[in-house]
Amino acid sequence: MTPDPLNRLVAQLAKLPGIGEKTAQRLAFHILRAPGEYAQELSQAIREVKEKVHLCARCFSLTDSELCGFCRDNRRDERTLCVVETFADLMALERTREFKGRYHVLHGVLSPLDGVGPEQLRIKELLTRLGDGHVEEIILATNPDVEGEATALYLTRLLKPMGIRVSRIAQGLPMGGDLEYADQATLAKALSARREL
Repeated sequence: MTPDPLNRLVAQLAKLPGIGEKTAQRLAFHILRAPGEYAQELSQAIREVKEKVHLCARCFSLTDSELCGFCRDNRRDERTLCVVETFADLMALERTREFKGRYHVLHGVLSPLDGVGPEQLRIKELLTRLGDGHVEEIILATNPDVEGEATALYLTRLLKPMGIRVSRIAQGLPMGGDLEYADQATLAKALSARREL
């Protein structure tokens, strides 16, 4: 018979995305076998993430200060803004080391069937951000699936009348794929071969 605390740990770990029952058990046994300090550090790291990490006031990336490192970095080109769905997509693009501009994280895509409209995304904040006149080009880096394409089209129709160049990352990514899981070479090629809409 398995002790209740171990069952509770396995149940909580199994709630994580991509973690099934067997993997949750392996992780729980790893934690159980590890030194006590490891478990303490792990629980402290989880607690700190929940208490200290929040959205950047400008780009809506994740940070533990008012502005994230991307927004604070004066070496980044403020004339080019890359719009992504999620923070995971932002990090996937950063791993390519190709993009030197700034980001804006929408926190989702338009999906009427799921009840997600423009009001649920950070589109209003994007438009407000463009009011300063510094941005010359927006790269739409939403996923190449139905919702990502619909979001890119919606944003293009909003942004084109503002006189800002709007481009879309190249379609080197497979339809239905996610930026987060694409390899660095594919993402780098997609960024460099972007096209104007």
